[in-house]
Amino acid sequence: MSSILIIVFLPLLAAIVAGLGNRALGNTVAKSITTGALFISCALSWPIFLSFVGGAGEAGVVDVLQWVRSGDMAFDWALRVDTLTAVMLVVITTVSALVHLYSWGYMDEDPDQPRFFAYLCLFTFAMLMLVTADNLVQMFFGWEGVGLASYLLIGFWFKKPSANAAAIKAFVVNRVGDLGFMLGIFGTFMVFGTVSIPEILAAAPGMAGSTVGFFGMRVDTMDLLCILLFIGAMGKSAQLGLHTWLPDAMEGPTPVSALIHAATMVTAGVFMVCRLSPMFEAAPTALALVTFIGAATCIFAATIGTTQWDIKRVIAYSTCSQLGYMFFAAGVGAYGVAMFHLFTHAFFKALLFLGAGSVIHSMHHEQDMRYYGGLRKEIPFTFWAMMAGTLAITGVGIYWLHAGFAGFHSKDAILEVAFARGTELSQVAFFLGAFAALLTSFYSWRLMFLTFWGKPRWAASEHIAHAVHDGHDEPEDHNPAKQEDAGDDVTHQVPSPAYGAGTGGYRPHESGLTMLIPLGVLSLGAVFAGYVFAEPFLNQPGFWGESIYYNEALIHEMHEVPLWVKLSASVVMLIGLFFAWLAYLKDTSIPGTFVKQFGLLHAFLFNKWYFDELYNTIFVRPAFWLGRKFWKVGDEGIIDRFGPNGAAWAVMRGSTVAKRVQSGFLNTYALVMLAGLVAAISWIMVR
Repeated sequence: MSSILIIVFLPLLAAIVAGLGNRALGNTVAKSITTGALFISCALSWPIFLSFVGGAGEAGVVDVLQWVRSGDMAFDWALRVDTLTAVMLVVITTVSALVHLYSWGYMDEDPDQPRFFAYLCLFTFAMLMLVTADNLVQMFFGWEGVGLASYLLIGFWFKKPSANAAAIKAFVVNRVGDLGFMLGIFGTFMVFGTVSIPEILAAAPGMAGSTVGFFGMRVDTMDLLCILLFIGAMGKSAQLGLHTWLPDAMEGPTPVSALIHAATMVTAGVFMVCRLSPMFEAAPTALALVTFIGAATCIFAATIGTTQWDIKRVIAYSTCSQLGYMFFAAGVGAYGVAMFHLFTHAFFKALLFLGAGSVIHSMHHEQDMRYYGGLRKEIPFTFWAMMAGTLAITGVGIYWLHAGFAGFHSKDAILEVAFARGTELSQVAFFLGAFAALLTSFYSWRLMFLTFWGKPRWAASEHIAHAVHDGHDEPEDHNPAKQEDAGDDVTHQVPSPAYGAGTGGYRPHESGLTMLIPLGVLSLGAVFAGYVFAEPFLNQPGFWGESIYYNEALIHEMHEVPLWVKLSASVVMLIGLFFAWLAYLKDTSIPGTFVKQFGLLHAFLFNKWYFDELYNTIFVRPAFWLGRKFWKVGDEGIIDRFGPNGAAWAVMRGSTVAKRVQSGFLNTYALVMLAGLVAAISWIMVR
C-alpha cells in the first residue's frame, strides 16, 4: 500500500526537476527523468490492479498530511486505494508512460522538450491526485490540476494563434462546468456536514426523498446535488453542450491528444460519477439526465465524425461519442460496465491517436485525409496497429465464441445493459447507441480506407510539396506549430482525382522505434484487454467491493437479453463497414453525389451542428461587447476620467495658476506678504 505514495508523487517530482532544470538539464536528461518516473509508477500500479483482479486486493487509505481544520470543516490529504482507484491507476500510468516514450520520437526536433515532458508529468500527477482522492476538496484539487495542465499542453506551441485560442477555449468551457461542480461540493457539505467521500456515500441513501430550498423552491436534495456535480462532469468529459473544446484541443501535439482523450482528463467525469454512484442511485432524476445526455452525445458526436477530413478530429469526435456510451451506461445504473468501457477505450483510443500521429509524422505533418491514400505498403507497422485499434473501436468479434477485440466486449455490454434496464429512456439509449455504433463503424473504416487504401493523393498536399521542394523525406521543421493547419479546409467535397494523384516524388517513411513500441504495446491492449478482463469487470461482484454501486440483478438481466440484442452491435458494425467500403473503395463518386443531393444536411454535420457559431452569437460576441463597454465607458470614461486622470488634470491646472503667481520679483513677494499680514491683523481685530 505504501507504493501508492511513489506512484502519485514521483511524477510530480519529475515534473519539478524537468521544469526547473529545463535546458540546463538538456533534452535527454529531462526526457529520461520524466519517462523513467512514469514507467516506475506504471510498474508499481499493475501489481495493485492485478491483486484486486485476483481477489487478494485490500482497500485502504494512506494518510499524507493534515490539510484543513476550519470550524466544522476538517479533512486530511489522504490517498484512497480500492478497486476503482486501481483500475484508474493502470489506465493513467500505462498510457502516460507510453505517451512519454512515444514523445521521444514525435517531439525529437522540438526546441522545448524539457518543458513539454514536465507538462506531461504534471498532468499525470494531477490526474493521479484526482483518482486517489479521499474527499471532494482533494478531488477538486486534481480536477483543476488537469484543467491547468491541459491548458499548458494544448497551448504548448504558444506562437501558433490557433493553439492559443484552443487552450483558452478549453480552459473557459471547463470553468463553466467547474462552477456546477463547485456548487455541488458546497451543497454536499451543507447537506452532509462533511466532504469525506466515504462518509457522504454512507449517508446518501438516507437522504433519498428529502428536499432542500433552492432559488425559492423546494427540490429533491440528492437530485440537485447530483445534477450540479454532473454539470462538472459534462465539462470535463465534453458532453453535449460543453463539448466544444474537445475537437479544438487537437491543436496541441498528437501525444497530448492521446493523453487527454484516452486515459486522463476526459474520463475524469465518468470516474467521478462512478465514484459517487451511491449518491446518484438516490437521485433518479439526475440519473435520467445522465442517461439522456450520454445517449445524445453518443449520436451527436458520431454524426459529425462521418464528415470530418482532419484525421485527428475524426478520432476526437469518436472520443466524445465513446464517452457518451460510458455516461448512459452509468445512467442506467451499470457503473461497472461504464468503467469496463473506460478501461478498454483507453487502450484502443490511445492506439488510434498515436497511430494517427505516426501517419502525420510520415506525411510531413499533413492531417487532411484527402491527401493520403495507399499508405499501408509504406508504413505497414502503423497500418496494422491502426487496424487493431479500428477492429477494437468498431467491436469486431464472434458472439458464439465469446471472443473479440476490446470494444466487442465493453461496448456490446453497454448496449445490452441499456436494453436490459427496461425503462423507456434506457430503450431510447439502446437504439441511439446502436445507431451510433453503425456510424462509428462507418467513420472508422472511412478513415482507414482514405488513409491506407486507394491510390496515393500526396502530390496535391502543400506540406508534401514543401518536403519535395526541399529535397528530403524528413520535414525541414519537425514542429507542427509552424505548419499550416490542413484541418481548417472547409471544402465540402470528397476524395477524387481532382485532388491530384501520385506521390509527387515523396516517399512516406515508418516512424522510429520509440514511436512504434508504444503502438505495439497498445495493440496488445486493443486485442486482448476486453477478453482477459471481461469476467472480473462484468461478472464478479466481489471485484468491485464497495468502490462503486454494483447492481447484480441488472448484470444478470444483461446476460439474459434476447439474441437479436446481443447481435445488434455486430450487425450494425458490418453495415457501417459495408457502406464505408462502398463509398470510399468501390465507387468513390458516391460521397460527392450524396453531398450534392443532401448539401444542407452535410453542411450541418460538417459545421458541427453550428454549435460554435451559436455560442459565438449568444455568448462570445455579447461578452466582448459588454467588455468593450466596461472598458471604454466604465473604465476610461468614468473611472479614469474622474479618478487618476481627473486628479492629474486638477494638479496640472493648479500648477498653471500657481506658476503665474510665482513671478520671481522680490517686490511682488513683499506685497503678497504685506497683504497677508494686513488680512491677518484685520481678522484678529474683527474677532
